[in-house]
Amino acid sequence: MHRDVWIAGGGVICGIGNNLSECMNAFKHMEPGMAHMEYLHSVHRHTFPVVEVKASNETLAGWTKMPDKISRTALLSRVAAEEAWRSTGLGDIRQYRVGFVSANTVGGMDKTEEFFAEYLQDNSKGHLSQVIHHECGAITELVADAMGIRHHISTISTACSSGANALMYGARLIKNNMVDVVIAGGTDALTRFTLNGFNTLMILDQAACRPFDDTRTGLNLGEGAGYVVLVSDALAAEMPVGKVPWCRLSGYANANDAYHQTASSPDGIGNFLAMQGAMEMSGIKPEDISYINLHGTGTQNNDVAEGSAIARLFEPHYPPVSSTKSFTGHTLGASGGIEAVFSAWAVKEGIIYPNANFSKQMKELPFAPVTQFSTGHQLQHVMSNSFGFGGNCSSLVFSKSAQS
Repeated sequence: MHRDVWIAGGGVICGIGNNLSECMNAFKHMEPGMAHMEYLHSVHRHTFPVVEVKASNETLAGWTKMPDKISRTALLSRVAAEEAWRSTGLGDIRQYRVGFVSANTVGGMDKTEEFFAEYLQDNSKGHLSQVIHHECGAITELVADAMGIRHHISTISTACSSGANALMYGARLIKNNMVDVVIAGGTDALTRFTLNGFNTLMILDQAACRPFDDTRTGLNLGEGAGYVVLVSDALAAEMPVGKVPWCRLSGYANANDAYHQTASSPDGIGNFLAMQGAMEMSGIKPEDISYINLHGTGTQNNDVAEGSAIARLFEPHYPPVSSTKSFTGHTLGASGGIEAVFSAWAVKEGIIYPNANFSKQMKELPFAPVTQFSTGHQLQHVMSNSFGFGGNCSSLVFSKSAQS
């Protein structure tokens, strides 16, 4: 089995940037992406701010050379996956054994909603092409076909931990020598189904979300896609001239406390076990973690659970923490992939991201998030947390190395 799995590159598109560089600029200048809906049509347009990708389907289709009639979820996926592959400098994708492990939660729901709006008015209207890519796996297959990936294609759908679990599965494929390369991460577009569902749970904030703030009242939904390119030891050693891996994916773990269908356990036991397990795989101690990219949704329950688990695991020395969802919103199945890109890049570039909109420390916790963007840090190990519905909790650890 291969000992290490490397991050050779990454790509992202979300509501604060159409690529990684634009996202970094938004963090640096404290520019969260919350705004009124422009592309999603909903009666809640002026009620709940969202973090949309600032491009129409027609624009995205032009970038990807894919039809604008397919799901926005697939278009976003293709943009980020292509950027991830280009960033590695590995050239023709067909010369490698490549896997594509992509997460999402809504599939082609956006097109299904368009179909039923017409069909319910007149059942002679609506076209099969609008619903044929409804299920989650169809999105992955569309993008894999467009990129020429043939060796292994899988879809992960475990709610908000989906993107992180895609990386875990991809790493196992490489360690067991099933492929040499895996493009792993997640994608999700905003849909009325998602917005209405979270509104029913009464966890949407009518203002900009404030993760880990004592005044928080809920989350803002976002959309986007994020992928890293995982490579084996052998391929990491053969990177093109001028290219080196960003870092290693040194540890990961998934734990499920099965507390409730949508709520986290108040004591954060699943969160605790996921973080502890990821560090154990990395062979490190809590004091070795340089920074944590929090799950940090901004809901009452989620932030208490995650914060309590961190307090228990890291006491008395807490690493810097922040939630990039305070900029991107909660991108659901894409969040673990987007935040993996940010976390791996943080290791490479020595970046700690700010927590936007923070004003008051949570009374339940002995620590507060970082509020300023900063660079020049020697980050040896960065943790990224993704905790989903049903208690599905995942943590990843990205580590610096001599090559990075």
